[in-house]
Amino acid sequence: MSPVPFSQPLSPPNPAPRTSQRYDSVDALRGFAMVWMTVFHFCFDLSHLGFWPQNFRADPFWTLQRTAIVSLFLFCAGVGQAIALQQGQGWGRFGRRWLQIAGCALLVSAGSLVMFPQSFIYFGVLHGMAVMLVVARCTAGWGRWLWLAGAVAVALPWAAPPLLGGAWADAASWFNGRALNWLGWVSRKPYTEDYVPVLPWLGVMWWGLAAGQWALAGGQRARWLQQRVWPALAPLAVLGRWSLSYYMLHQPVMIGLLMAVAWFTRTAAG
Repeated sequence: MSPVPFSQPLSPPNPAPRTSQRYDSVDALRGFAMVWMTVFHFCFDLSHLGFWPQNFRADPFWTLQRTAIVSLFLFCAGVGQAIALQQGQGWGRFGRRWLQIAGCALLVSAGSLVMFPQSFIYFGVLHGMAVMLVVARCTAGWGRWLWLAGAVAVALPWAAPPLLGGAWADAASWFNGRALNWLGWVSRKPYTEDYVPVLPWLGVMWWGLAAGQWALAGGQRARWLQQRVWPALAPLAVLGRWSLSYYMLHQPVMIGLLMAVAWFTRTAAG
């Protein structure tokens, strides 16, 4: 995952990009998601190292939190794409940022393969974002239809079994495999530490994109989006601006510290 936007069509990016402007409200919301994600991951690390055993795969207390955190990330990513397009950011800048995300996704896979060889992350939140950002960028001109597209994307994983009827069992045998389960049409979740498939999560990013377009198209709504946050929330905005770097560093630091505590505890005890 862990952490990651009604609408009028946006015009294509201008050849000469406008001056970029940060939106503190969006950054602060992303920063809040980062703090929540950090607390969640800290609890996960405590459980993984045996300090506080919890069932993160099945307990609704944890699974619902994960859903909310990922939703915030992807919604903010959709809003960010609306802002980027409104500011005239072209494919070159998008491509550079995309390469950063994709590269970090590969690092997450490599690191998790070392930590969790049986359940390493092969399509987690960064992998999903790398795919979904390209789709969002290419479909930004759909305007109000993004709301409907998002609803369809969210509903499809649950609608597929009744829609396909008896054919679903045969289809699921294909979609459950690692080659296709990143799409999200699965009858069982794969055994992995983080799983953020295109469906239904693309729908959340589409909703974020639609919401961002809607906000930027209205004078008063745009001013609300652009206003500075309260001074007490400024640190969240700063954290939100460095979300990718923080995401990549926070888990190795926390796990390293907790492993040191575990080693010291065992050494002192015996």
